[in-house]
Amino acid sequence: MPRMRRKGDLPQKTCAQCGRPFAWRKKWERVWDEVRYCSDRCRDAARRSKRDE
Repeated sequence: MPRMRRKGDLPQKTCAQCGRPFAWRKKWERVWDEVRYCSDRCRDAARRSKRDE
């Protein structure tokens, strides 16, 4: 069984919408390279701002 990792040891990215850092999540394990937003709210806001342009 793999050892537990501390949250501080996980990879981080910066959200493309709000600019805040966010950490890796288990549900993003297979698509981590494609993840750009920290939440559904930021993803929706990016879509809305892109659509309004």
